[in-house]
Amino acid sequence: MKLLVIDIQKGITDGRLYNFEQFIKNTVRIIDAARRNNVEVIFVQHDDGKGSGFSVGDEDFEIADQVAPADGEKVFVKTINSCFGNTELAEYLKAGDSLMIVGLQTNFCIDASVKSAFERGFRVIVPNGANSTFDNDYMSGETTYRYYNEMMWPNRFAECISVDEAVAMLGK
Repeated sequence: MKLLVIDIQKGITDGRLYNFEQFIKNTVRIIDAARRNNVEVIFVQHDDGKGSGFSVGDEDFEIADQVAPADGEKVFVKTINSCFGNTELAEYLKAGDSLMIVGLQTNFCIDASVKSAFERGFRVIVPNGANSTFDNDYMSGETTYRYYNEMMWPNRFAECISVDEAVAMLGK
């Protein structure tokens, strides 16, 4: 089992996110459980490219303080939605492993990473309330979150489980 913490970066980790406070609380609880149980925590950051304001060297690109990596935890940078776009990370992860995925944004990088992991033969676990997104022109953040977590991923691409179940799973 490995825990992937995807794109929880300063420029998008704020109160605009659906259920922001609960999202942070759940995610921190899961990260803490992984660390306590020696489950590897891997961070992924999205780079929108030089001059975007959301790239290496920009404050908004940095991992949010609430979930900052501990010493020695791996951090990978990607330039496309799926974390598997980073070939070093894709090679580091072993097909057949279980991946627990948390982070931002539900309808972009989390969805792409969940589906890419599934297609590569990983067991994918998505804890409820540990991913989030913003309102968009078509759906509220809540509707978008519910669409993926309650309809799209379960029984297709991922096991969508409670935070309590995720914490228990990390302890095994």
